[in-house]
Amino acid sequence: MAIILKKLTQTEAQMFWELAFSDINAEWTKWNGPYFHDKLPNKKEFLQNNIPNSYLNNPLKKVIWLDGKMVGMVSAYFEDGKLEKWLDVGICIYKQTNWHKNIGYQALTLWITELFEKTNLPHIGLTTWSGNYRMLGLAEKLALKKEAQIRKVRYWQGQYFDSVKYGVLREEWQKDNV
Repeated sequence: MAIILKKLTQTEAQMFWELAFSDINAEWTKWNGPYFHDKLPNKKEFLQNNIPNSYLNNPLKKVIWLDGKMVGMVSAYFEDGKLEKWLDVGICIYKQTNWHKNIGYQALTLWITELFEKTNLPHIGLTTWSGNYRMLGLAEKLALKKEAQIRKVRYWQGQYFDSVKYGVLREEWQKDNV
């Protein structure tokens, strides 16, 4: 099983939209921050504007390829905006048939390693919610440390969930992953 991470190109954009956004009721949308009620981009909107160009050749978003097929995306964003000193990562494997196959673990290991190599940041974080038990398990499998749990702040389907923050320091990551 060969996993690589690549920036999305214009020629791959339609294939990516089909994978990620063509099914507005896809199972992944129930786990990836569903309390935000984000609207998936329609095909025309995505292909013409790329929301706006935030996916194409973006160094903070990479497509996960498994044996030559797109399966998901890793991403990163700065919690502190333009200061760019506090980076959080994310991951989405779009098709349920690819869940529970160790793809997320391998992809996020590659991604965190790459981000530490390309930045001088001492810390990389991951934020999820207590209802996303797969992401909680992935963070722990990666040996990320639970750094915060903000109780009952994510409201979804009539109940409150916790926001959970994990993180790893550069020296911890390098000790365990190099």
